Amino acid sequence: MNVVLLEPDEVVGGSLVVLRDHRATHLREVLGVAVGSTLRVGVVEGAMGVAEVVAIEDGVITIALRSLDETPAPSRLDLLLCLPRPKVLARLLSPIAQLGVHRLLLSGAWRVEKFYFDATILDPNEQRPLLLEGLAQAKDTRLPVVSVHKSFAWLVRTELGPATDDVLRLYADPGESRSIRDAIAQWPARATGRVLLAIGPEGGFTDRERRELGAASFARVGLGSRVLRSDVATIALLTLVHDALAER
Repeated sequence: MNVVLLEPDEVVGGSLVVLRDHRATHLREVLGVAVGSTLRVGVVEGAMGVAEVVAIEDGVITIALRSLDETPAPSRLDLLLCLPRPKVLARLLSPIAQLGVHRLLLSGAWRVEKFYFDATILDPNEQRPLLLEGLAQAKDTRLPVVSVHKSFAWLVRTELGPATDDVLRLYADPGESRSIRDAIAQWPARATGRVLLAIGPEGGFTDRERRELGAASFARVGLGSRVLRSDVATIALLTLVHDALAER
């Protein structure tokens, strides 16, 4: 935990915040804080700053907010992820938040099993703790906006809307020689625009889904010659996009 995340309603009405949950346990047992210790804190969807531990009693930690003045910039990356197996998605949510995704669109596809949509991990209340865990690690406060779309074709054709010059649409396809870095380097809006990255299910996109993506102005990019599982590919691809966006 590199930042203590506070819910907005915890900071309403004063500068003191009382921690009784896993955050207090982590501060005591892992970080070993004491009265007078300074902590990095952030309000979910808000600013980050500094707090001081003012009391520790019976496992409860009281902190006093000293400043909240630095708001993280929103991510310029959106992810369209064909729904993986529920256990895989549960493993991915924290890394996705760590790496920085503004919108996470979970989609069906031909090779996505329909029963995946019945999984409890699609409940926002199940997702939130995992996403917050990722933000706390990455020193961020902005939660990914998660939406679920059962129809891949309807999402790509209609819900995404028309392509615009300030959003670069990419989809990962095994065997494609063009790299993410090359695609972003050649994009005129690289300095200020957004990237929408689509990642297929285990087994990849079908030919029909590739045609749908092409018709919606998605360009193909590759990830080398190795065949990766969807969870590994997701982490690698997100890292490469952020790296390419950061290049000057």
